[in-house]
Amino acid sequence: MQHKSLIDALSKVVGDRGVVTEVDDLVPFSHDWRHMFHGRPLCAVLPRNTQEVSDVVRLCVAAGVAIVPFGGNTGLSGGATPDQSGQQVVLSLTRMSAIRDIDVMGETIEVEAGCILQTAQEAVDEKGLLLPITLAAEGSARIGGIVSTNAGGTNVLRYGMARSRVLGLEVVTADGQIINGLRRLRKDNAGYDWKQWFIGTEGTLGIVTAAVLQLTSKPRYRVTALLAVSSAANALKLLCAARGAIGETLTGFELMSGAALARVTRHLQLKVPLGQADWYVLLEASSSLPGLRDATEVFLGEVLENEIASDGVVAESEKQEADLWALRESITEAEGKEGRSVKHDVSVPISAIPEFLQVADEAVMRIFPEAQINAFGHIGDGNLHYNVIVPQSLDALALNQLIHDVVGTFGGSISAEHGIGQYRVDELTRCRAPAELAIARQIKVALDPQNLLNPGKVFSNIKP
Repeated sequence: MQHKSLIDALSKVVGDRGVVTEVDDLVPFSHDWRHMFHGRPLCAVLPRNTQEVSDVVRLCVAAGVAIVPFGGNTGLSGGATPDQSGQQVVLSLTRMSAIRDIDVMGETIEVEAGCILQTAQEAVDEKGLLLPITLAAEGSARIGGIVSTNAGGTNVLRYGMARSRVLGLEVVTADGQIINGLRRLRKDNAGYDWKQWFIGTEGTLGIVTAAVLQLTSKPRYRVTALLAVSSAANALKLLCAARGAIGETLTGFELMSGAALARVTRHLQLKVPLGQADWYVLLEASSSLPGLRDATEVFLGEVLENEIASDGVVAESEKQEADLWALRESITEAEGKEGRSVKHDVSVPISAIPEFLQVADEAVMRIFPEAQINAFGHIGDGNLHYNVIVPQSLDALALNQLIHDVVGTFGGSISAEHGIGQYRVDELTRCRAPAELAIARQIKVALDPQNLLNPGKVFSNIKP
């Protein structure tokens, strides 16, 4: 099928307004959020329902044309950006944004893939429930992309990654088949849990069109505190103390270097309400039971008395809570104003974080003495954003390999939550064991034998 014939056929499925072909109109579908990757799509298609997604996939497969699933375009690995060939169809699910159902008793929400996370959060909030996936991009990130990338965020410590929220999925496979597995069951051991094949695989095995997500009761009480600590080792001591004192109420536990917050202050004029320190911890606890604030304040008093933390402040209002979180959420923006940065979204065993930071810092400064390290992240779940601000001339590949090699010595991962996309394909191939890569490729070939679903993402050298 020639490209014009394909576009005409796609228009019959989704309507003339559902196919974008003009160069200027295709710009939003042609680059990633960070503008690191730029592509040239044949067209963008915006189906209105799952059947249309199926019909679009069947037409593209018949024409031998690759499909790039596209959500809110908030990813950081180029996973939703087409290549430069002008031969790939971008499949945007933005028009499929309905909230199909909220089950208050069962604490579930059934939602289409194009629904914005914040919209879903607000809908369940009105019912007294919580959708506990929290991202900086929640105002534009969409459910399908969140599921397809197994997104993380600041609540993983308590509520887990996106995978742990998914009870059921509706998926269109590489041959256009619709699989409706929108079950609301919390326990289901009837055969393979096939939905796991489509969570975190970045649209390379199938296209998520809807999901049933597990909700939770909305906590009535919340405490947010910022503490200064002298070292990452003391931050871990603080985490252990918090687990012992307020345990399951811990929602967030974020580590931020003093240098990172200094950049926030310098570039964005946000105020850190504590004195200068090498490290800071942003802690949040929440509960439906009274007494949380008293217990947290007792715990904070003890860690200050025991010199695990040197200073601390507890938010006294929602505005103060927002101000404290703004410090954490502004680190990346301040980093961008400082200069070019090479980002590393890594994870290591929690107990290894202090040693990893020491070894990585020494390795970077030994080979790249002009670099500035910008380290922060979700210390409670072992995920660090170990970013390095560098001159334009620095070899980013050499820096990536250096950091990832250090990560490997600690048994860590080169991608904790941002995914592989096209950004980390070569590094995944280099760092993963051959047996792991082999079994992953077997699954890819079995489910997408023509390699038409998001080719060039996650895998390299997949040939039909």
